[in-house]
Amino acid sequence: MTGFAATKTGIDAENSWKSHFFATLALGIPLIGAQLAQLGINVTDVFIMGRLGTPELAAMVLASQYFFTLFIFGSGFSTAVVPLAAHAFARGDRMMVRRAVRMGLWVVFAFSALSGPAIWHAEDVLLFAGQDPHVSKLAGDYLQVAGWGMFPALAFMVLRSFLSAVGHARFILYVTIVILVFNAVFAYGLVLGHFGLPALGMSGASIVALAANILGLLLTILYIQRMEALRAYEVFVRFWRMDWHMLREVLQLGLPISLTILAEVSLFTVASLLMGWIGTVELAAHGIALQWASVAFMIPLGLAQAATVRIGIAAGSGDHLALVRASWVIVAISVGCSFIGGLIFALYPYELAALYLDPTKADAAAVLAYAGTLVVIAGIFQLVDGLQAVASGLLRGLKDTTWPMILALIAYWPVGFLLAYVLAFHFGMGGIGVWIGFLCGLIAAAVLLLWRYAILVSRLDMEKAA
Repeated sequence: MTGFAATKTGIDAENSWKSHFFATLALGIPLIGAQLAQLGINVTDVFIMGRLGTPELAAMVLASQYFFTLFIFGSGFSTAVVPLAAHAFARGDRMMVRRAVRMGLWVVFAFSALSGPAIWHAEDVLLFAGQDPHVSKLAGDYLQVAGWGMFPALAFMVLRSFLSAVGHARFILYVTIVILVFNAVFAYGLVLGHFGLPALGMSGASIVALAANILGLLLTILYIQRMEALRAYEVFVRFWRMDWHMLREVLQLGLPISLTILAEVSLFTVASLLMGWIGTVELAAHGIALQWASVAFMIPLGLAQAATVRIGIAAGSGDHLALVRASWVIVAISVGCSFIGGLIFALYPYELAALYLDPTKADAAAVLAYAGTLVVIAGIFQLVDGLQAVASGLLRGLKDTTWPMILALIAYWPVGFLLAYVLAFHFGMGGIGVWIGFLCGLIAAAVLLLWRYAILVSRLDMEKAA
């Protein structure tokens, strides 16, 4: 018999479907809101860059994807803190929570230092990847400044994981909204020259991006230190002390998560490169469609984070009934939200795409025509994209990361990328073929990850029965 010993609860108020539904919303809504606000920072930058012109918009697409690919790999280690802290929190083990957070911060600091050379040589990498020289130069210059925000951004993610696991997710929403407003106001001012500020173009955007990441980290540290319940965890006390055992746990759990996330995110980064081969108009249209797809994806992504916490706490406390019911509720909410999002994309593709364009620009009509079609496709794959994200979150709650990594790699690359490349360049479907190929990869990921989770829950059923 494992930690999933039979409990005495049965079907009571604490484990009713209604209680799980509202508990999931109570945790998920702040996390979803925080994800939307976080994405809004990038959306704001892209929106403003669209006012400068197509080369600047294309450069922001490349720079954002480049930084985000590195960032999302490092964020896997911060994500590993969630199940570690949630399991410990369910047992009332403050020391273990503290150890997980500290070593999470250590790991992301090391990662940030190691990622530096890739950021400083971004222009060379983009040129090697066959991108337009002028667009590559703009993107590289942007990252020379914005790239210094890697550690503040990742450290903020570690502290977000800590706050989520111990029941303070609402602050995450508040601080992210503050960052969003800060970024929107100062980017609008420094990029376009409003509020009496100089018009610095992409240089202004990079300065504001760095400042926003630093601001988010400082506000979160201040909140943790001012709240007595959080200060009791002493996450910053004797921060310099090495904890080899927990460091290994963070790395062992976080590395597969990082590779899993990277397998998907890098797929879309490569999509930007493929679209760049096809043309600048196509790349700009792809950036617009990708932004809207990312907005819709924030809902299942927030639910996936809630899933990791909910399943982690249920598993840590040995409550099997809570684990099963929480799983079903989270999947059902994700399907419902993804269906609504996909329907909006399908009904208003050109209206959504037009929000990112200045109609006075010479090539605005061509970008809009192409972007509208891509937005429709983005609406179609919202459902499966949401399912694969939530399935990953459920598995992380059980500290299962290695097999999901393997399954994701298979789905995203041998299936998704191969089909995208073949459809785009061998069947002459261009950018539409790229997106259809990725849709197939997401379908494969959703099926494989949900299958894996069903197997693990079945095993736990047998252990409980024994």
